[in-house]
Amino acid sequence: MKLILLSTADFFVEEDIIIQSLFEEGLDLFHLRKPNSEPIYYERLLTLIPEQWHNRIVVHDHFYLVEEFGLRGAHLSKQHNELPRNYRGTLSLSAHSLEELKERSQFDYMFLSPVFDSITYPERHAAYTPQQLHDATRAGLIDRKVMAAGGVNSETLPQLKDYGFGGAVVLGDLWTRFNIHSGLDYKEVVAHFRKLRKAAL
Repeated sequence: MKLILLSTADFFVEEDIIIQSLFEEGLDLFHLRKPNSEPIYYERLLTLIPEQWHNRIVVHDHFYLVEEFGLRGAHLSKQHNELPRNYRGTLSLSAHSLEELKERSQFDYMFLSPVFDSITYPERHAAYTPQQLHDATRAGLIDRKVMAAGGVNSETLPQLKDYGFGGAVVLGDLWTRFNIHSGLDYKEVVAHFRKLRKAAL
């Protein structure tokens, strides 16, 4: 199973070092999502991350960055769905219902959320029962092109493999282990990622 890390909403000092360290540990994809942030801050972060990792980075807006920095692709949303002319890169999209997964053939992959109760947003509860997920797998809606999001941790990863998801999107389970405002030591983040990686294999 692929492991995809979704960025925090805010930029922070150690971010590029942590991302590089996680790539070195086997992170498959990093989704850069910073709502309402100016593109210059995206550019600064991407400049700090070594070029060898750029083809594993997907942006959620400022899609011109895909070509400019040689990134993997773009993740579309209702707010950000205008691609540059002659766009070349992967396309992904978030789905919030099983019905929306019927559109997945148009995309390289899709996120489905929330599969479990969210760690980052406590008000967001699992939207699907285990039976619904199993039924969706049997119906061919959940496959290797669908990535589970919401409540992903080392305990839920084996369940996601059982459902047939192609990957999982990590957010709160990892970033809650580092204080982006005052933290300097990110060893716990790297150590926990290794645990996640092991659970995803």
